[in-house]
Amino acid sequence: MRCVVFDLDGTLADTSADLLAAANACLPQACLGPEDALTAFHGGRAMLRLGFGRLGMDWTEADVDAAYPRLLEAYGEAIAVHTRLYPGAMEAVERLKAAGFAVSICTNKPEGLAEGLLTALGVRGAFGALIGADTLPVRKPDAAPYRAAVERAGGVVGRSMLVGDTETDAKTGVAAGVPVALVTFGPEGRGVERFAPAALLDRFEDLPCLAGRLIG
Repeated sequence: MRCVVFDLDGTLADTSADLLAAANACLPQACLGPEDALTAFHGGRAMLRLGFGRLGMDWTEADVDAAYPRLLEAYGEAIAVHTRLYPGAMEAVERLKAAGFAVSICTNKPEGLAEGLLTALGVRGAFGALIGADTLPVRKPDAAPYRAAVERAGGVVGRSMLVGDTETDAKTGVAAGVPVALVTFGPEGRGVERFAPAALLDRFEDLPCLAGRLIG
C-alpha cells in the first residue's frame, strides 16, 4: 500500500505557543514569545538554552538537563491550549485515505506527548501508526523510525513519502530513500527550499495530487 507519513509539530499542527509556554514555565522569568516559534520546533532543550541566554544567566548543559523534565511535565499538562491543526490538514488526510493511501506520523516529539496531543485534538484515530522520538532507540533523521511508521501503517517504504517542515525531515527522506515534501506555512516559510526537497507544499489542499505524482 502507498503511504504518506507526516511530521507533527510545524507540519500537521502549529504547536509553538504551547511549547513556548512550557519553556517559560521552567525559566526564572518568561522571556520567550511568538518570535521564537522556530526555536520551539527545534526542541525543548533549544528553547531552554535560548531562554537562559536571553536572561543573561550563567548556565551549563547540566542546567538544561535539569530543567528539561520540568518542561515536559508543564507541556503535558497544557498540551493543546493554543495548538491548532493547520488549515486543510485533516481534509487532506481523509482524501488520501479515500484514495487508498495509508497515513501515519513520524515525529521527534516523545511518543506519549504525541499520543496525548493527537487525542486532545480528536484526530489520533485518523492515523494508522505513530512513531515518536522514544519509540525506537533512534530518532529522525535516522531512517528506522520512518520505516517503522510506514510499515506499522500497512505501507511499503518504496511507495511512500514524508511530509515535513525541517532539515531533519529532508535528511530523513535521504536516509530512507523516499521523496519529501516540505510545507511552506511553518515557521521557516519558503526558506525550507534550501533543503532541496522533492516538492514544496503551500497548502494541504494540494497534497493528494502531489502524493499521486511523487509515489504513483
